[in-house]
This record gives sequence, C-alpha cells and structure tokens, in this order.
Amino acid sequence: MSTNRRDFLKTTALATGALAFGAVPGRGNAEHAIHNPQSTIRDRPSPAPLRILVLGGTGFIGPFQVRYAVERGHHVTVYNRGKHQADLPASVEHLAGDRAVGDYASLAGKTWDVVIDNSATNPKWVKESTAALKNSAQRYVYVSSTGVYYPYKTRPIDESSPAPTADPPKGDESADYGVAKARSEKEAQSAFPERALIIRPHYIVGPGDTSDRFPYWPQRLARGGEVFVPGKPDDLVQLIDVRDLTEWMIRMAEAGESGVYSAAGPRTPMRWDECLYGMHATLASDVTWRWATDYDFLAKQKIDEIVPWVLLTGDNYGMTYVSTAKAVAKGLTYRPLAVTTADTLAWWNSPAVSPQRREKARFVITASKEVELLAAMKR
Repeated sequence: MSTNRRDFLKTTALATGALAFGAVPGRGNAEHAIHNPQSTIRDRPSPAPLRILVLGGTGFIGPFQVRYAVERGHHVTVYNRGKHQADLPASVEHLAGDRAVGDYASLAGKTWDVVIDNSATNPKWVKESTAALKNSAQRYVYVSSTGVYYPYKTRPIDESSPAPTADPPKGDESADYGVAKARSEKEAQSAFPERALIIRPHYIVGPGDTSDRFPYWPQRLARGGEVFVPGKPDDLVQLIDVRDLTEWMIRMAEAGESGVYSAAGPRTPMRWDECLYGMHATLASDVTWRWATDYDFLAKQKIDEIVPWVLLTGDNYGMTYVSTAKAVAKGLTYRPLAVTTADTLAWWNSPAVSPQRREKARFVITASKEVELLAAMKR
C-alpha cells in the first residue's frame, strides 16, 4: 500500500506507535518540540562532584558520557591510545596507554571515585585493568551487553537469566562475544566485590553511531519509494538511544549503585511495524512498504538482522524480550523515537560523517541488494 504523509497519519499503527513516542510532523528542534520526560530527570542537580576515569572515551558511547559528566560538574579523565579524536570538553584530562599490551603506567599514583570501562571485550583486559585500579578507585562500571544472554532460548529474559561463561562452540561469533562479555563481568565483580556496576545494553543507536546498522533506516525511509522490510509486523524490536544509556549510567554512578542491569528500550514492548511507522512519521517522504514475512525466504537471502529487527528463531528466539523493569526502577528513561530518528538522520547527513563513509556504508541492504530482494519477492 502506498502511504503518503496524510494517509499515514490516519493509520491506527501510527496512533499506537509513533505518537506513543511523541512523534509529530513538522517539528523543529526535536528536544524542544516534543515533550520529553527525560529532560526533567537529566537536568536534576548532581550530588558532590566525582572524579571519573573513562577507559576509552572516544568511541560511540564515551563522548556522550564524558560531556554529560562534565556538564554535571564532575572531573573526567580519559585513558586510551590517543589514536582517535573526539569532541570532548577542554577540562577533560587525557592519559595515554594501550590495554592490548597491558600498559597502565599512566594511571599509577592517581585515584578516582568511579571507573567506567567502555572498551573491553577481552576478559584479560578487564582482569588487568581492575588489578591496576582496585586500590585506587571506589567503583567500577563495566559496559557489558545483552549478548551475555545468548543463546536467547527463552522469553522473557531478565538479569536472573543465565549468562554462559563456558567455552563457546567453535565458529559461533555471537557465543564468542557473549561469553567474553560474561567473563569480563566476572573479572570486574571479583576485583570490586559489592562495588561493581554491570550495565548490559541492547542495540545502542543514535547520532555518532560507529557502525552502519541503525543509520540505515532513517536514511532509507527519508529516500522513500518501495521499501523492503524483513520480518513480521508483530515481531518485537528493542533498542536504546546512546544518550539515554550514557546519561543514566552517569546518574547511576552518582547514586553509588552496584549490581547488574539490562539496558533495553523502549519502556514497553514495541512491534516492528510501530517502530518503522514511528520513524517514518518524522520524515517528509512517501513510501510503499514491502513486507517480507516469510522467515524461510529471509534465511535463504541471508537477511537475519537489520537493527533493530532480528530474525526471532533458533538461538535468537528471545533476543528482543529483554526486561527493562529493573533499570526503569532505577531511573532509566527514554527520549521519543522521533528524536532518535531525526537526530540520527541529521548527523548522518552532516559533515561529521564523511562522504566516503556514506558512499561506502556497510549497510546490510544496499540499494542494489534491495532491488534484488524486491524482485525475488515477486517471483
């Protein structure tokens, strides 16, 4: 069905999906044009200033953490190899070191209230960094992943669900990643008993994304036309805006929290069609939705994931059924999907993203691939 903007706004799916996230057409600056309960929480005064060490700090989530922490009056130090630049406040202290070779010399003789470990997917790195810091830091925040729950054999999933640490099957990259993260969690908890905060994010999206996963959808929907959509309309999807995640993490550190928390969104279950219609509601384009609901067809075409959608079969059966309850109870809030979509698209089309990256984007579905998929659907 061809959907123009006027017809689209009449659909029931929009009423239950996009508007639930605050999506409205013709908005100006998203943060101000849409009521955002996040703003009242994020602007609450911080407690006493903290000394925060960020391991990494120049990738996707680090700059948002650092800027928000400085905005709230904290003193922030970043430790990394110094090979990547990021737009960080002038007050940030920079220390050089390479975790790959166990170089933590620059950290010696200094103390911090909180360490935030963004950069470790290797348990050995976490073991070494916690050993170097356990007597000079009060709290260790480790950024893990909901990937620790893989294989996702059950629904729903929460923090009490198994996080396997046994040697994974050979050749299963998802298991390799999940086990590495789970083992890293154990290292942090062992070195900082009762003082480790483990955050397990789901798909992280938003401006500054260092992958080409979620940016596919805002730019593709903005172009309009026939849009190939893998999956069933009622498949559930989960994602979290990088700003919601990082700001909540800083507030959790301020509160001295510890324990394990899954960080998924939105607050309530979201269908795949609601997500797509919600994203499209912010864009002035006409689309024709072409749903490919046959899982066997998608598997044959090797389309099993295009963030935030994933083929919910086999080991991924429960992947998008991760509970948000525990994190929400500790103050995790969500900005509207409209804001995330519009801000991601604006960033993607800005000078911050090079023309070369846009031209050679690592999208799961390229323009030529989409033509092939649409043709295959009609055979």
